[in-house]
Amino acid sequence: MQIKDFLNKYDRFAASSGVQIVEMGDGWAKAVMTVEEGHLNGAEVCQGGAIFTLADLALAAAVNSSGMMTVGTSSNISFIRSARKGDTLTAVATEEPHHRMPFCEVRVTNQHGDLICVMTGSAYRRNIPLFADDNNQTVEE
Repeated sequence: MQIKDFLNKYDRFAASSGVQIVEMGDGWAKAVMTVEEGHLNGAEVCQGGAIFTLADLALAAAVNSSGMMTVGTSSNISFIRSARKGDTLTAVATEEPHHRMPFCEVRVTNQHGDLICVMTGSAYRRNIPLFADDNNQTVEE
C-alpha cells in the first residue's frame, strides 16, 4: 500500500471532511478539498477548522513520506483570506527534514492561486514503520 493511499483511507476524520491527498513525494505533499455547505460557519465562509484539517493532512503526508510513523507535535496557522462555498482549496506541504523532529510549512491556496493561509508545524518521528501493527510488526494490505 502506498503512503498516500494509507493516509487517505485511515485518516478517517480528514476523509469524512472531504479532504484527500492527491500527490506526494519525498518530503512534500499536496491535498485538496472543495468547500461545501457543511464547511461553512455563521459568517458564510469556510470554517477555520476545515481549512486546518486540509493543511494538517498535507503536513502528515509530507512528514510521513519517509515511511516512518511521524506524529504532529505543534502547529500554527495564519489565515490570510476567506474561502467560500464552491472554492477548491489546495494545500502544499514541504518538509524541512530532521531525523526525529521534522519541520513543515503548508501553503493553502484557492483555485485562483490566492493565498488562503499558511501553516507551520513540527512533528516527532517514531522508530517504527508507518505500516506496523501494535506489536511493531510490518503489515501489508
